[in-house]
Amino acid sequence: MAENPGKQGSPSLKEQFWDPVAGFGVTFRTMFRKVVTEQYPKEKLPTAPRFHGRHQLNRWPDGLEKCVGCELCAWACPADAIYVEGASNVDEPDPDGNSQRYSPGERYGRVYQINYLRCILCGLCIEACPTRALTMTNEYELADDNRRDLIYEKSDLLAPLLPGMEQPPHPMRLGDDEKDYYKGEYKAAAAGGDTA
Repeated sequence: MAENPGKQGSPSLKEQFWDPVAGFGVTFRTMFRKVVTEQYPKEKLPTAPRFHGRHQLNRWPDGLEKCVGCELCAWACPADAIYVEGASNVDEPDPDGNSQRYSPGERYGRVYQINYLRCILCGLCIEACPTRALTMTNEYELADDNRRDLIYEKSDLLAPLLPGMEQPPHPMRLGDDEKDYYKGEYKAAAAGGDTA
């Protein structure tokens, strides 16, 4: 089989002269441009309005949790980053006389964890949530120096209590049953407003 005579000997004129000049062309074009440096830790730029950041478990205006422990978010998560254990609300007071209700529904999320070592911040979990209990904030600083602190527990994810809200467990303050909550037909309650 005959070999290509142009490839046997020395490189062509194009390979010797033009290819190195073309390769440095990008360097020469950008060498005199102004350098753009973001001063990230000191100057934080605002994120886009629909940015998917850290998750938040929302509350009703009286402080009860919106999460009903249905585990749909965990099923929707493609990275298997969410773990939920549901439990039943109890309307009868405990021996101390305190209510045992955490959400207006029959159930609530007793255990709620998100593993940010696995989470890809895709937002499928918030699309699956039937009560809008789970939303995503604009917080993006999730780095840490150990793995244990990147598994967020329910206490880390719950929205803060606003003025007029009461820390659960407590009885329903906005209506007679969960339908009043979910339809938004509850009586005017705490001045805090909805956290969703």
